[in-house]
Amino acid sequence: MNSSEEIAVSARSAGRSALRMGPAELVQAAAMARRFYLEGKSKIQIAEEFGVSRFKVARVLETALERDLVRIEIRVPAELDAERSDAIRAHFGLRHAVVVESPAEAEESPDPENLGEVAADLLGELVNEGDVLGLAWGRSTIHMAAALDRLPPCTVVQLTGVYDAGTAERGSVEAVRRAAQVSGGDAHPIYAPMLLPDAATAAALRSQTGIARAFEYFDKVTVAAVSIGSWEPGISTVHDMLSPEERARYASYGVAAEMSAHLFDRDGRRVGRDLGERCITVEADRLRRIPEVVAIAGGARKADAIAAVLRSGLVTSLVTDTAAADHLLTVAAGPRAALERVDPDS
Repeated sequence: MNSSEEIAVSARSAGRSALRMGPAELVQAAAMARRFYLEGKSKIQIAEEFGVSRFKVARVLETALERDLVRIEIRVPAELDAERSDAIRAHFGLRHAVVVESPAEAEESPDPENLGEVAADLLGELVNEGDVLGLAWGRSTIHMAAALDRLPPCTVVQLTGVYDAGTAERGSVEAVRRAAQVSGGDAHPIYAPMLLPDAATAAALRSQTGIARAFEYFDKVTVAAVSIGSWEPGISTVHDMLSPEERARYASYGVAAEMSAHLFDRDGRRVGRDLGERCITVEADRLRRIPEVVAIAGGARKADAIAAVLRSGLVTSLVTDTAAADHLLTVAAGPRAALERVDPDS
């Protein structure tokens, strides 16, 4: 702005109508704005420097904004949608919500890979030195671990068994090792399948030394990263591991979502609890006691499942995409904010 430009201001203190700002007023307004916005000085400090009241400083700063002498721009990386992020956080009562822009052609795909990259950056913010980081099985958590490039020294523990310990697919073990490598901390992987044929076999595995040692850390976890699946083929690991008869039985209970082998109906209530007895996974009650549980899930096909898990009170933060966010903002959040950690069944 050059000094010859005319700017109308409201001189309320003198009861005058709109007048031109003279050069002295422009220079003073610019100086006060510089002190406040760039140098971080308080209005009281500025008032003392210029020999005016702090109320005068406040009026000058307000006028500088109104008359475009000062422009404030809020910039975030292009892939982040700040407006949707804040709306989702407020709607569900979350601690953090990060919404990622996804390519149009990927909107129908579950868990775009860029969610993992953003979640990795978020964990870099949330994890502190000495924390215990828990990682549950899931495509999104595996993508996140692969993208990690910074973590303070922390212990990393696996929260669930693997999809199939009898194959080369051991992504969750690799994710735990990767996170521990980045942080320089200890790793506690679980070399066991997530789903076992029966409760007795699962109980026997839980008592094995390595697995029992990992379970001992569950109560010490301070930050956890989990994935969410909807109850359909290819989008829920547990769904795909069950027989057709078992899928139909759990579907009859109204299953809408799955997280870490726990099943939820649309209202966030746990159903089909007998499944947990056959699984190597962190218990829901333990998850609820973890201070920060970050869910990583996206895609329009998962939107209802994400909403169900948020209503469960097990999750405090969410990394998702615009396709899921647009739907989430149209559905009820539930009677209590997610951060209250209230069990819908209680």
